Amino acid sequence: MRRDVSLGPVGLLIWCGTLLGVGFPLSKVSFAAGVSPMMWALLVSMGASLSLLPVLGVRGLLRLPRGRMLRYVAISGLVSFAGINLMIFALVPKLGAGQVGMMFALSPVATLALSVLFGMKAPGRLGLWGIGLGLIGALLVAFGRGGVEGSLIWSFVGLSIPIILAAGNVYRTLDWPEGAHPMALAFWSHGVAIVALVAAMLWQGDGVPLATLSAVPRAAGVQVIAAALTFPAYFRLQKLGGPVLLSQIGYVAAAVGLVVGLALLGERYALVSWIGVVVTVIGIFLSVCSKNGHSKSIELPMPLGRKTRARIGVACKSFEKPRLNRDKVL
Repeated sequence: MRRDVSLGPVGLLIWCGTLLGVGFPLSKVSFAAGVSPMMWALLVSMGASLSLLPVLGVRGLLRLPRGRMLRYVAISGLVSFAGINLMIFALVPKLGAGQVGMMFALSPVATLALSVLFGMKAPGRLGLWGIGLGLIGALLVAFGRGGVEGSLIWSFVGLSIPIILAAGNVYRTLDWPEGAHPMALAFWSHGVAIVALVAAMLWQGDGVPLATLSAVPRAAGVQVIAAALTFPAYFRLQKLGGPVLLSQIGYVAAAVGLVVGLALLGERYALVSWIGVVVTVIGIFLSVCSKNGHSKSIELPMPLGRKTRARIGVACKSFEKPRLNRDKVL
């Protein structure tokens, strides 16, 4: 559980993205076996919370959230975990693991737009190229898939995934409670998600169908382990890397979901999809180089024109002072 301590932002990015990518095909396997998307989302949050409980107890960090921290974990749990996981797992059977993974991968562009809107620091030239190429690769895979059942309507529904993810990414950075430990935030956020999902299932009148997990014991076990290893590192990445870098786990997760879907679930993709994967990998590489300070050795023109960059600069300055004043009030 403490392995993330020795990892920098880039290592955490690859770690979290890989583990999240494994969840896409696992959710498709669970749905085929009769496990509801809501139950699978509950399993993810249970795996994260139960694994963190003893660690927080030993470290003396198991305190009830109050004030700003309570608001933070409530919003994070409902939007970023219960809501988005339910949506992702419900769409995987409709669109395929690779398709949903690519929708997930569109979140860096949406996160960048919201970050600029709220006056947060935008990435440099190389980082913008990385995000742009990642977007192009994601679109190539999303619209070039072959042999996976789905409809255009569900594809448009899936486009709301990156918007919700981006809103959560930016919010968790702007409203991060001062002095809060990443593991404590992960535990209580998933705790809120568990309460919300259980309440929704009870409201439907079907109870909590834990017995359905017996149909996919191996997949359920892998999902629990993946969730347990993901979210302590996820919140640490949020704190160290900021929302834009955090959002790029979508690129890693999408590529992993595509490969696992092909290898284990028999999903088939057209050539243009694999070209998209290559472009996405190049985008991730440029983003990593930008974060590691290698941008000077890779000279690329600015992907945005001078007028566009000027507008972004004006937007950042206009939103910076209101945001600072709001932070003082909070």
